[in-house]
Amino acid sequence: MHKAVSRLSFRWAFLTGQKCTYPSLAKLHLSGASCQKEVNKYTIPDGPEMPSCSFSPEEYKGMSTKRMLEIRRQNCNPMTLKVTYYKKPVFLHQGYMQWLWDVDGRRYLDLFAGVATVSVGHCHPKVVAAAEQQLKKLWHTTNIYVYPTLHEYCEKLASYLPDPLKVIYLTNSGSEANDLAMLMARLHTGNYDIITFRGSYHGGGPQTLGLTSNAAYKYPVASGLGCTNTMCPDVFRGPWGGSHCRDSPVQTTRDCNCAQGHCMANEHYIEQLKETLATSVPTRIAGFFAEPIQGVGGAVQYPKDFLKEAYKLVRERGGICIADEVQTGFGRTGSHFWGFQGHDVIPDMVTMAKGIGNGFPMGAVVTTPEIAASFASGVHFNTFGGNPVACAVASSVLDTIQEDKAQKVSLDVGTYLLKELAKLRDKYEIVGDVRGKGLMIGVEMVTDKTSRKPLPSAEMAEIFEDVKDMGVLIGKGGVYGQIFRIKPPMCITMEDANFFLAVFDKSLHNHMTKR
Repeated sequence: MHKAVSRLSFRWAFLTGQKCTYPSLAKLHLSGASCQKEVNKYTIPDGPEMPSCSFSPEEYKGMSTKRMLEIRRQNCNPMTLKVTYYKKPVFLHQGYMQWLWDVDGRRYLDLFAGVATVSVGHCHPKVVAAAEQQLKKLWHTTNIYVYPTLHEYCEKLASYLPDPLKVIYLTNSGSEANDLAMLMARLHTGNYDIITFRGSYHGGGPQTLGLTSNAAYKYPVASGLGCTNTMCPDVFRGPWGGSHCRDSPVQTTRDCNCAQGHCMANEHYIEQLKETLATSVPTRIAGFFAEPIQGVGGAVQYPKDFLKEAYKLVRERGGICIADEVQTGFGRTGSHFWGFQGHDVIPDMVTMAKGIGNGFPMGAVVTTPEIAASFASGVHFNTFGGNPVACAVASSVLDTIQEDKAQKVSLDVGTYLLKELAKLRDKYEIVGDVRGKGLMIGVEMVTDKTSRKPLPSAEMAEIFEDVKDMGVLIGKGGVYGQIFRIKPPMCITMEDANFFLAVFDKSLHNHMTKR
């Protein structure tokens, strides 16, 4: 049923007569983009042909690109220029489902989704309708009043979480959610120190910077006091790992001599956590933050039983366990609605954002009644957390994930992508590792498979730019910027996946030819 990428590598025949939507999304797209052959004047002559889509963006009549860059330099956060990914910037104008258009009308397949944020699709008609309906009723009020959208959403979100995770605090971002979780953990336990993994990203605020362990995000000022980083149990780049360690359709190519059901790598990494507990923090701690799969870190996965054993050790020290689901939540991993469910654990607290609102600024902390009671000793207030429009949007997102079977799309298309990308890993010396679950995918690039040294940034940028020029947007991550991140809206199709695979294959081929 699915065509292997090896058959697509240099055969760019257009697949006529196919729909650009996943079969389960057929009804949704009656109001949007049905598939008819379109003329794409931007197609690269020797590149793969992009799946067609009849949705027509509005003609752009706004500010010139030159003026936008001038304003970006003069009036915008200077950091935006530092982190601009491309040599030739992408000036985006409009989006629909898995597609983005720039100001010149060129179309891109979005496989980064605003950093794993657009969950069900850009400007999804159902979510747009929910926002419009609420905007006509009530834009904003304070949650000291009782209004239906807040309570309808909290009840609905709580139904997706296991007991005793039922008390919800709504915020405006993931950083804000993690900051609140830090405070709650410290108040509830009466302890102060918090442990996270090296390579993690949990936010950029003064407190959450302590949780984040990547020099690129650090400043030479005191921040995040009481935060300690421990070794990340990365079975590809770390000192230990084998070919059966992680919960992924694709394993590392490292040799593994472990007995069935016995992971030596897991034991070694648990020993590292024990050493951190013995040497770097007090005997009683406040908590432990971990993403079920590292996001900014590059879709890093741990040995299968690591979190279960780590949670036990943390709780023995009086700490609580916080699952950061900002990127892994809402069905993105495919097999489960929440990433922590894939580890067979129940955290004491869950933080979430990004996909919660399909790009609408929103976040949440969900915890137990017991922890919530500890936090009630003082007054906590959030002006915009639980905003009526945010709640209407987020409620629609939950409904849409179910109605469009987005979690199944993540599982089916994501598993296919992972397995086909593994074939490219075997084909190219510079592709060191392919990993992830569902549509949470990382491709780690190396100078060679033996050394596993990160591919230099200049080479990463060249491949990155080439992929963009052929019409696909992906991300980058990892401590050394050596990992391509693939985290698309959960509405992409097998046809889209094959297009990307062909583009990525050609980009790697182009690079290796020059190399």
